[in-house]
Amino acid sequence: MIEADWDVAILGSGPAGLTAAIYCGRAELKTVVITGREIGGQIALTENLENFPGFPEGVPGAEFVQLLQKQAEKFKAQFEFDEITEVDLSSHPFRLKTYGGEFTSKSVIIATGASPRKLGVPGEAEYTGRGVSYCAVCDGFFYRDKKVAVVGGGDSAVEEGIYLTKFADEVIIIHRRDRLRASQLLQDMAFANEKIGFVWDSVVEEIVGDENGVKGVKIRNVKTDERSSLDVEGVFIYIGHEPNTKMFEGQLDMDERGFILTDDHQRTNVEGVFAAGDVQDPLHRQAVVAAGTGAVAAIEAEKFIAALEGRSYPGGP
Repeated sequence: MIEADWDVAILGSGPAGLTAAIYCGRAELKTVVITGREIGGQIALTENLENFPGFPEGVPGAEFVQLLQKQAEKFKAQFEFDEITEVDLSSHPFRLKTYGGEFTSKSVIIATGASPRKLGVPGEAEYTGRGVSYCAVCDGFFYRDKKVAVVGGGDSAVEEGIYLTKFADEVIIIHRRDRLRASQLLQDMAFANEKIGFVWDSVVEEIVGDENGVKGVKIRNVKTDERSSLDVEGVFIYIGHEPNTKMFEGQLDMDERGFILTDDHQRTNVEGVFAAGDVQDPLHRQAVVAAGTGAVAAIEAEKFIAALEGRSYPGGP
């Protein structure tokens, strides 16, 4: 019998990780969830989750996360409010380190999600937290009666831009193309909102400000190469996400962008290691999709452990 501190270590606490915790706990596997910096990940910052089945009136993201955590704890999943600093998947049981210590696990479910991609322009790092933000729900309140810019043209950019109109006097969406990539419903809502304006075919080349924070952005039109300035007091950036997979480099197979490669059973190239949610899905970024992959990963982890222990599993090995 293989000895380990845990049957399943779940890394991350978004919809994928929390759903996996529910399934693993219900299967009576000894389960630990390493939450990361904050429980819930990106979904906890969503003002109102309106497209998750079972919530016809919508549900605040933070409340949704609390419900999932409560359900997982009901089945005795243990939560550690810590961060993974190092993993060793080269031998079994797997060894994992956090700021709080070191432990072993028979299986691992990676649900570390993805983080907002940076523009990488002058002023972005300098003014982050002082006018530059990646979360309208977190920071929108501070821009009441002000003019702000939103960079991006996908669902997140448009949705967050619409949200910002609750506070800001004017929201300017800056997009490098001549049309939005967001869903038609969101586009219709944005075009109908009198507070929202658009700057097309343009990219931000610099964020400028002073000791008090952001004062504007410098913009270049990608078609004409014309340069201009826009006076704003806030810049909200939504240009995609990068998977949180650095610590797994050299151990797990990934695509060219760093997303973990899995099969249709959420299995990675290392037996006993599974991945779920945005860390392995560059396309959908939906809570319900992440939850589904978390459930699959948990079922497959249970099968893997049953095989390790010489037990049968319903429906096959």
